[in-house]
Order: sequence, then C-alpha cells, then structure tokens
Amino acid sequence: MPERNGSEVAWNRRQFLAAASTGIVGGTVAGRASAETLADVPTREPGADLGALSARSKYVQIGRIPEAGPRRRNVDPADAINSKAPLQKLVGAITPSDLHYERSHSGAADLDPSKHRLLVHGMVRKQVVFSVEDLKAMPATSRIAFLECTGNGWENWKKADGNLTVQNTHGLVSTSEWTGVPLKFILGLVEKETAATWMLAEGGDAAGVARSIPLTQEIVDEAIVAYGQNGEPIRPAHGFPIRLILPGMEGNLNIKWLRRLKFGDQPWMTRWETARYTQLLANGKARQFQLRMETNSVITQPSGTMQIRPGYNRISGLAWSGHGKIARVDISTDGAKSWQEAQLNLPALPKAQTRFQMDWIWDGKPTKIVSRSIDDKGNVQPDRDSFIATMGTNALFHYNAQQTWSIDQAGRVENVLS
Repeated sequence: MPERNGSEVAWNRRQFLAAASTGIVGGTVAGRASAETLADVPTREPGADLGALSARSKYVQIGRIPEAGPRRRNVDPADAINSKAPLQKLVGAITPSDLHYERSHSGAADLDPSKHRLLVHGMVRKQVVFSVEDLKAMPATSRIAFLECTGNGWENWKKADGNLTVQNTHGLVSTSEWTGVPLKFILGLVEKETAATWMLAEGGDAAGVARSIPLTQEIVDEAIVAYGQNGEPIRPAHGFPIRLILPGMEGNLNIKWLRRLKFGDQPWMTRWETARYTQLLANGKARQFQLRMETNSVITQPSGTMQIRPGYNRISGLAWSGHGKIARVDISTDGAKSWQEAQLNLPALPKAQTRFQMDWIWDGKPTKIVSRSIDDKGNVQPDRDSFIATMGTNALFHYNAQQTWSIDQAGRVENVLS
C-alpha cells in the first residue's frame, strides 16, 4: 500500500514497481501498446518548421461544448449562451485561455483597444477617463484565480442524466493567471469618497451587463482591472481589452469589456440583480446579492461516460472555494460510507482551483465515487441531500453539492445524484 505522509499519499518508485510486477498497475495498460525492448521504442522523427504560433498535437482532440441552457447541449453556436471547459481532458490547475469557459449575453465583443475607455466617476473627488494604455502604464499585479459561472452544476438540480460528462456538469469553471491594475491603485487616483460603499461595474457589450458590488475591504484589496490572461492579452471572449477580476466572486460580477466604474452609497438595483441573478429558495423567497462562490470539488478522472478496468486506478479532480484556499479533499470509493484524504498538488492557492489525486485499487464490483472539499475557513462542501434541504430544487445558481459518479460491473462511469 502507498506510504502516508501527513495529508499526502504517495507511491515511491519501489512500491510502484512492486505493484506493476503483481499486476496492480498493469491493469492500466492492459490492451494497450507497451514497450518490451528498445526495438519497440519509436525512432526519431524530423520536426515541423517553426511558426508564429504553436499548435496542439494532431493527436490531441480537445474543445469546449456550446450550450443554450440546462439540458440544451451541443447546439448551434449561434444559439449558445455559454461554452463549457473540457475538465476531463485537462491536467494541473490552470486552464488554457482558448479552453477557458465562456459565458456571454450578447456574443463576444471584439473592441478596438486604441478607442476603448474606462470611465471612473460617481462619489469620487476626481472623475477620470482612462485609456487602455493609461492602465498598462500603471503598477501591475498578477494572481491566479478561478472564475465560475453561477449556473455551474445546474444540470443536476432536479435529476441526473447518466450520459453526462464532467464537462457537461461542471464545465463552467476555469482558472487563469490574471494581470492588471489593482483596483486599490485606481481608487487612490480618483480619491474615492469614504461614504462610497458600493461600486457599479458596466461592460461594453451590447447587453450592457452591469452589477452592483459591495466595497468590502476584501474586494478592495483583491480586485484587479485586468488586461492580461495567462501571459497574453485577454482574449475577446473573456473581455478584451480590459475586464474586472474579483477573486472568489460570481462570474457575472467579473465584468468583461469593462467601460465604467461608478461609486455610490447603495446598490443600483440593475436588472441583472433584480430580474436575473437572484436565487429562488426552498421557502419561496428570493435571495439577492449571493455574490461569493461556495466551496466545491469534482472528480474529473474517472468521470461520466468513461470506462475503467479492475485493479489500479488513479483518481484525480479539482477543488476550489470563493472563501479561501482548499485545505483538504476527501474521496469516497464506496458511495460516501467511508472517506480517505486525498493528496493535494501544492501549492494550494487562495480562490484558485487545486488539483487533488489518490491511488485506488478497484475490485471490479459496482460502486460509487465522490469527493468533498474543505477550505481553510472551515467551509465543507455539502452532500446533495443536505444541499437540497436548504436550497430546494427550484433554484438555478450556486449549485455546489457533492458530485457522485457510479461505476457498474463493466467499469462504465455514469452521472448520478447520490
């Protein structure tokens, strides 16, 4: 069995080779090509010419899934409202920019950065209009943070479709390194009035998405007016040339194509926070300004529609929390009857996705696998029954119940509620 070192479970080289000799690891390569001699190793090949961009290998098939709403998948891109990241094919914690999930209310605007402006006004002593070049000339910061659509997980609110992949169920979350100007620096330039406790952020897309944001000390300290994503300019689908980044907060608050910041002493009650992003609760009342994303996790390997073999399997997944950093992830391989602590791929960063993993020897009998995450503030990802008891089934946003995958005797993995 693997050695346990604190919260980590690690197979050393001796144990791995011993497992391979007994067939535990061999099950993972059964039926696949394996090298027995040097003659089986492929020969060297000449490479392609260098170009302006590096393409993915022709052997890598990976892409997002356009969607028109809950249970309306694989639609014409013209009808899509979002596009989901392929979590089951990603490794590590950072999402490539072109695979980062997309949610747009009127398509992806492609704005001319030389003409774009950011107006900062309201309860400030100096009302200013900044160009993109003005912003790029200011002191910059970079931080890794996840973004998550409030509708992530909406596929499982009322029922579980067994044919769903983890891309279908959880593909509206991604993690990037964001670079830009700290909001705090801009507040100093415009001299925000002390009485201004709310900020209105408005986008330059045709939908005119605008959200009221409470200016807590945490938000002021962490917010970024970003122009960079993963080392390059933000792409149009993600808000080029500038967007707001609020680590840990609802995806829709991270306004894309940012054109205006207005400061005041109360929320503006835009249609996006009255008619759109409100949450119907089990008691019939609606909650407004449920702004922070909750503690969450999901197993991505193995996950929905995959096939596994008896013997050694590597369980892997992602965990995240809008409250802080992931402190621990537990995995159950017997339908939540017992739990084992998973290994975290360090460093586990605040308000960023963290990769977790665990060795598992499957005995070939039907079972269920599930993960639960705990953050450094003590928030625990709820089981589905507890979550539904609180939220009911008429809500649509902030679904963070534990995700269960069932595995039948043939090794087929399916999406189930619990």
